[in-house]
This record gives sequence, structure tokens and C-alpha cells, in this order.
Amino acid sequence: MLHYTLSRLASAVPTLFVVIAMAFFLTRAAPGGPFDEERRLPAEIEARLEAAYHLDEPVWQQFGRYLGGIARGDFGPSFRYQDIDVSELIAQGLPVSLTLGSLALLTALLLGGLTGTFAAIYRNGWLDRALMGLALVGLSIPNFVVAPVLVLLFAVTLRWLPAGDLAGPASWVLPVIALALPQVAYIARLIRAELLDVLASPYVRAARAQGLTTRTIVLRHAVWPAALPLVSYLGPAAAALLTGAVVVEQIFGLPGLGRFFVQGAINRDYTVVLGIVILYSTLVIALNLLVDLLYGWLDPRVRYR
Repeated sequence: MLHYTLSRLASAVPTLFVVIAMAFFLTRAAPGGPFDEERRLPAEIEARLEAAYHLDEPVWQQFGRYLGGIARGDFGPSFRYQDIDVSELIAQGLPVSLTLGSLALLTALLLGGLTGTFAAIYRNGWLDRALMGLALVGLSIPNFVVAPVLVLLFAVTLRWLPAGDLAGPASWVLPVIALALPQVAYIARLIRAELLDVLASPYVRAARAQGLTTRTIVLRHAVWPAALPLVSYLGPAAAALLTGAVVVEQIFGLPGLGRFFVQGAINRDYTVVLGIVILYSTLVIALNLLVDLLYGWLDPRVRYR
């Protein structure tokens, strides 16, 4: 286990390096610059700004300087937010993004697990078809379509919930639902398929022969084996929620990392975009490693060599 963990951590370093290099050179290759305005600055002022931020240096030299800063934990200053470092912006937005992602993941696990369980119990019935039909709709519609529809229905038309900002607990409801719905559909389909396999296994048939009720069989003998493959899906699910939060936060006006990322991309704020990409990449790698280790702990048949 220790050797496996260390090897995964060692492989994460070149992976992060590739992500950083690709993000750095792609942002530099995009047209425009951080100091482009509707009214162009005088040439001497623009030259001084580029010199102050080392943008007048060759791109390879800028890349080396940036890597040195990352090694010290310094993501550099923001080009658009005066006197603010990227680390400060991340510290402001990260709690909001983590809260949104965590609530969405818990919602997806709860609703998806219940939906998949009931669909499997009433296999090929009207409830199964209805639930799987809703799951298919959830898979087909992206969250950047679901979010405006939820705002229009529940905030504008019915006025039950606020449309954005962080005015209270109610303001989290619509963003969490918009972010969680696709994952609810994925988890429901996964749980249904795995639970059907478990319910067809010999030990479950033996339990039925002993007179155990369907409720007892599902709750005591079938749910946990069926939910085990769900653990391996938590890594991709967390990654999808992190990337999906970028759009959802922008639509609902939440002051999270997604909003800073979108504004940084629009304004060509290189350091903000790179800092958030590096943070997201690190979180995704760490979550996938944690899920792999958790799966091995839950299933003794898994051996890391």
C-alpha cells in the first residue's frame, strides 16, 4: 500500500507539470493581452506595465520564472485586481466552491442512490421506467441549460428561492440542484445496474428461500455490495462537479473560483487562470488517489502491487 501510494504521488508530479505547461503556453497563445483595452494605452505605459510583470521577456524565460514561483507557493499577482495576489483570490473563492461541490456531491449520492435502488426493486415496472426516463433526461441536458431554467421557474416565476448571491441557506438550493442533477442521473443508473446484479446472485436467492422480505434483503445484504463500485466513481464525479461549478457559479453570481476563472479568461488575466487550473488539477489527482485507497480498504480482494 505504501509503495503504491508513493508511486502514485510520484506520477502526479509529471502530470501536473504537463498540465501547467499546456495551460501556460495556451494562455500565451490566445489573442490579446491583459492590458488590452477599448482605448489602447500609450506605447511607453504599456511597455512599463509589461516590464513590471516580466511580460517583455521571452516566453520560455517567463515559464521558468513561473515554475520557480510555484515551487515557492507563489502564483504571482493578478493583472486585473490591483494589489491582490492570485493566492488571495483563491483563498476567497475556494470555500465557496468547496461548499457548493460538497453539497452537490452529497445531494447526488442521496438522490441517485435512492432513485437507483427503487428502480432496481421495481425492475421493468412503471416506476423503473419513469425513474430511468428522468435519469436519461438528466444526462442529456447540461447544467448551463438547467440553471437558467431553474432560475426562471423558481426564482422569477414562482419566487420561492433567490436567484443568486449568498443571502442565506436558501440561496444554495438552486446552484446545488443545477450542479448535482447530471451526477444524480449517473449514480442512479450505476446503482440500478449493480443492484440488479447483486439481487440475481446465489446468496440473495438463498436469502429469499429462507423467507426474508425484499426490504431486509436489500437493506442488509444487497445495498452495500452494490454501492461498492460507486466508490470508484467518486473520483470522476468530484472532477465533474469541480469543472461544472465554473459555469454554475457564473450563472448564479456566486463568488467562487469558477467566477474568478471565467472573468480571468475574459480579461486575459493569465496568472488567475493558471492558478485555478493548477489548483483544480491538484484536487482531481488527490481525489482520485484517495478514492483508489478507499476502494482497497473497503474491498479486501483488491491488492496493490
